[in-house]
Amino acid sequence: MLHRILIVTAVAAEADSVSTGLGLGGQELVPLPGGFTLRRHTDGTAPTARVDVLVGGVGPAAVAAATGTALAYASLTEPGARAPYDLIVSAGIAGGFVRLAPIGSIVVSASVVAADLGAQTPDGYLTVEELGFGRSAHPVPEALTGRISAALAAGGRAHAVGPVLTVSTVTGTAGRAAELAARHPGAAAEAMEGFGVAEAAAAYGVPVVEIRAVSNAVGPRDRAAWRIGEALESLGHAFGLLGKTVFVDLDPS
Repeated sequence: MLHRILIVTAVAAEADSVSTGLGLGGQELVPLPGGFTLRRHTDGTAPTARVDVLVGGVGPAAVAAATGTALAYASLTEPGARAPYDLIVSAGIAGGFVRLAPIGSIVVSASVVAADLGAQTPDGYLTVEELGFGRSAHPVPEALTGRISAALAAGGRAHAVGPVLTVSTVTGTAGRAAELAARHPGAAAEAMEGFGVAEAAAAYGVPVVEIRAVSNAVGPRDRAAWRIGEALESLGHAFGLLGKTVFVDLDPS
């Protein structure tokens, strides 16, 4: 059985790390409508996994459009498949809530949360659910996070499992970091794309998980302290482990 996985990153540097780390053999470039391109990897002459890597852009709107395009293309070109993909992964680097996820570690999402999709009121923040419409979180199956966590642990990769927050404005103050941590207990990381990927995946009934390598601490903005190179290396190593384990023997339930 061929497992089909779509990995969506924001920028090319993240996709390069993922593609290099996968270790699944050759790469084919597949053009998509809208100017997007899939990097298609398979695991040898008798593949059990096909992994497509997509650069989707920065922010939830951009990656939702890109992910939706890839899903629609797969649905049209593989009409007999039960779903366009078996799993979609939002991947890249991120800010970490350092008590749980220090710089260089990996975060696996227990849920993908739109942390600023709601309303500010005199009595505090209200989520879209509390406002009476929409959703602000996509849970990830525990069996899937458990398999990913086990593969990372077996490979010696420090990691945390917890909610990953999607924001449109990156946190730059201690006060904002404390507010998010209080509102989302156990949150491990903050990034800008996961919820957009998850919304597109949900429209097609495909499971989704977010995997991030921590490049900086969530809190006061200090570019000099960011470790982007270290995080990209960590990201590639993590996907090297997953490409040889979880992705070739996938059970996303």
